Amino acid sequence: MDLVIFDCDGVLVDSEPIAARVGAAVLTGMGWQISAEEVVQRFLGCTEEYFHAEVERQLGRRLPRGWDDEFQHLYDAAYAAELTPVEGIVPLLEELARRGIPTCVASNGSHDKMRRTLGATGLHDRFNGRIFSAQDVAFGKPEPDLYLHAARTMGVAPGRCVVVEDSPRGVAAARAAAMACIGYAALTPPQRLAGPGVSVCTTMTQVRDELRGLRASHE
Repeated sequence: MDLVIFDCDGVLVDSEPIAARVGAAVLTGMGWQISAEEVVQRFLGCTEEYFHAEVERQLGRRLPRGWDDEFQHLYDAAYAAELTPVEGIVPLLEELARRGIPTCVASNGSHDKMRRTLGATGLHDRFNGRIFSAQDVAFGKPEPDLYLHAARTMGVAPGRCVVVEDSPRGVAAARAAAMACIGYAALTPPQRLAGPGVSVCTTMTQVRDELRGLRASHE
């Protein structure tokens, strides 16, 4: 285990419930009656391009480029008031740093979004220069491109990487990249993350213990 790759939303920052609530209100106001729970089910771990395409499909009309910019202040205000690191993630990151295990972030979210969310929680500086987005590759998750790009940039072979993911799309990407994967089942039912090569955990303490076990098995 020479590199731990973290997804961002839902793994590092507890942004998914906030974004789902705001997103549901925005979409309902635009004419698509949808709940926060449905937003999570439909869009957890998706790319922004997929989100925009689905909104257009549901509304039955094309939307201008940057149509969602006018709503960004709603997300920013909610993040500023409520966003926190995922419980247990800071001690885990500190332990990995003490043990000299490199880490990075690879998310389907945009760089701009991660600057806001990681910045609002004080985590951005921990990953400065090691943040990768689906914007950097041809295809985001569930394709393996993003994880392979992160590993290649960090100079680590895929087989020496461990991914921590909370979405089925992300787990599929990690498996396609031939990387070990820990499924963090916070919002997603554990059975949706389970599969060959995937260890499912429900707390960051369990994720820490799983990483310790993986490290020990390779020493």
